[in-house]
Amino acid sequence: MTTVEEIRAYLDQKAPFRLQESWDNSGLLVGDPAGEVRRVLVALDITDQVISEAAEGDVQLIVSHHPLIFNPVRRVTLAPEDLVGRKLWSMARLGLAAICCHTNLDAVEGGVNSALANALGLEQVSLLEVSGADDEGRPAGIGRVGLLPETLTTEALLERVQTALLPNGLRYVDGGRPIRRVAVGGGACGSMLEAVRAAGCDAFVTSDLKYNHFLDAGELGLTLIDAGHFPTENVVVPVLQGWLEEGFPQLEVIVSQTHHEVLNYA
Repeated sequence: MTTVEEIRAYLDQKAPFRLQESWDNSGLLVGDPAGEVRRVLVALDITDQVISEAAEGDVQLIVSHHPLIFNPVRRVTLAPEDLVGRKLWSMARLGLAAICCHTNLDAVEGGVNSALANALGLEQVSLLEVSGADDEGRPAGIGRVGLLPETLTTEALLERVQTALLPNGLRYVDGGRPIRRVAVGGGACGSMLEAVRAAGCDAFVTSDLKYNHFLDAGELGLTLIDAGHFPTENVVVPVLQGWLEEGFPQLEVIVSQTHHEVLNYA
């Protein structure tokens, strides 16, 4: 029998929870550590649709990137406006457990940012910034820097990002120079703009950027691309699936078919 705790401990080896940021809330957030697991559902977020998908698919555990519980939970009700509470109520009623791997998965080698760099075909990939080390002493940190196989124009890089990540739209500013050295940051990494500049990058692919980020990038001659939060991070979902299949070949590990990009562009 495979338990929830055994899976949590395994994920802790792959992406140590101690690497999460101080404000984060990764780990086992819902469920019985001793509960038996036969099927696992992997998704970027735990939405109402993902919970329903798990219930209909005889799933005992959901593994997600974004934490279900982030801010303090003040109530657990089925009221429509109680977005987190109703999910917790439903999961408890269904006997569903949830393990969430957030900024620890952003930072670790092979996690979100490694997957994003691989999706864009970057070579000679290294850390943008070092913030810690995993249990084997390998440096860890959010953000990656790598080289494109060939020098591209901004238009060609936009096409590459569109093809690799399938966003519903892209926001960008053209740095006005050929692009070879590229930084990536899955999710909201606009605060890393100075580190990207210091690393000598020609372009930065991330998400959730503000106006001033684009303004600053243009003045720095840096091509800046906002490819969306979901597209830049969902690349890690197949990675989680692969880790779990490797560690627990007796389990059936499936990727959510109901969760998708929520942003649309007119």
